[in-house]
Amino acid sequence: MEYNFRQYHYRSINAANEEERAAINQELKDLYASLPEEEKSNFNRQLQTFLTKEMGRLKSDYESIKGSVSDN
Repeated sequence: MEYNFRQYHYRSINAANEEERAAINQELKDLYASLPEEEKSNFNRQLQTFLTKEMGRLKSDYESIKGSVSDN
């Protein structure tokens, strides 16, 4: 099964407040809890891959902006 972590991520980024963000995080936790044990490792692997890619993208964006600011 493929999980759309980007959907949760964007919803969390655009949450109106911390309460809404907490509800979105709870949805993700509930999804994980509902999975059969043999599927949880797949879920964790996909989540780790998503987080690694997202952090790499953010680092690249940060370095690009930092370099642009330093040049000015």
